Amino acid sequence: MAPQAQHVSDPPSAAVADDDRTATKPVRRRRPPSAVTGAVYPVTFLALLTVAWFVVTATELVQPYIIPSPGDTWSTFTDHGAYLWEHTLVTTGETVAGFVIAAVVGILVAVLMVYSPALEKTFYPLILFAQVVPKIAIAPLFVVWLGFGTSPKILVAVLMAFFPVVISGISGLRSVDPELLELTSTMGASRLKTFWKVRFPAALPELLSGLKVAATLAVTGAVVGEFVGANSGLGYVILQANGNIDTPMLFAALIIMSALGVLLFALIQLAEMLLIPWHASRRNRV
Repeated sequence: MAPQAQHVSDPPSAAVADDDRTATKPVRRRRPPSAVTGAVYPVTFLALLTVAWFVVTATELVQPYIIPSPGDTWSTFTDHGAYLWEHTLVTTGETVAGFVIAAVVGILVAVLMVYSPALEKTFYPLILFAQVVPKIAIAPLFVVWLGFGTSPKILVAVLMAFFPVVISGISGLRSVDPELLELTSTMGASRLKTFWKVRFPAALPELLSGLKVAATLAVTGAVVGEFVGANSGLGYVILQANGNIDTPMLFAALIIMSALGVLLFALIQLAEMLLIPWHASRRNRV
């Protein structure tokens, strides 16, 4: 009689180990691209806002001279596109010039204040005082000093964007771990080398955050300067539309002004992703 074949099973320990590896193996879930998911919320909100705008105007809950319909506003874009584009270029030039000047001077002042406490004690109260003074109140004075050209508008944009750059620059430059600075000093690194290799890279997250705020304020500053005295620019368009009770033109200019600020903000955010990608990716995971 042939002997029966015996079934040889895996050792219990090996089976348990396989089960443990299967149970503890992390399940990787693919995260959708952060840029796509981040754009869903504002786009959805803008779509809902546009629908509400259409409903309010279509049901005549408010008069057209108070809030124009989306169709009338779009007609203004199509019928007066060249006119709006011409004045948008003027405001864009003033905004970019004011922002660049504020960024360069603001970073330089922040560096000087961090390395010189005497300068900080001297100029910080003056900078704070200049920020508290309403820019619309001193803009006419700039027109008297500099005339009706682009210089007063650029100067108002500089004053609006200067303060956030200085504050974020000082905060970022002081956020470096003191032990790291002591380590670079003991290794013989000069102040200039320590600044470029340690302080400035560490300050970039906060500095770029301040630049985002400054970019939007520069747009406001340029338009405020155009309110006082100008014959071109979006501020001039807003004043003319307000005087003529042309609310579609007024809304069109406001939309362009907002889009300009969003565009500058997005460009700085793109620079942040290129310069400090680790910080941008960590912020998107939160």
